[in-house]
Amino acid sequence: MNKLIKMLKRHEGVKSHAYKCSQNKITVGVGRNIDQEGGIGLSDDEIDYLLQNDIERVIRELASEYPWFNSLDEVRKDAMIDIAFNLGQTRLRLFKRALAGMESGDYEKAAAEFLDSKWATQTGKRASELADMISSGDYSDA
Repeated sequence: MNKLIKMLKRHEGVKSHAYKCSQNKITVGVGRNIDQEGGIGLSDDEIDYLLQNDIERVIRELASEYPWFNSLDEVRKDAMIDIAFNLGQTRLRLFKRALAGMESGDYEKAAAEFLDSKWATQTGKRASELADMISSGDYSDA
């Protein structure tokens, strides 16, 4: 199997980002056609695997950058993971007042600051749900 894998990688190439193959199809990895037209896409297991890896990466990033993150309760951690997942670390850093509220434990302030943003306008219900989780410490009924 190792020889087959090496050969396929050599013949197909290995790409960590989506690209258009010679047939103009969206492709990733080692020749995986994920194009909507004739592609095989990703299985549910593959999607879950990618998601779990992304969640673990976001948790590492948050814990590394914000010493207070690990002391949050599960609900507020999950809200912060969701926000960071959506915004990315670079954009999350811009929420200085919201992050200061999180650090000081002023969750009402943090929630209000997250809601007072272009991000909240763009994401609508998502932002409202996450702000409710931050302020209340409870999962939303949504």
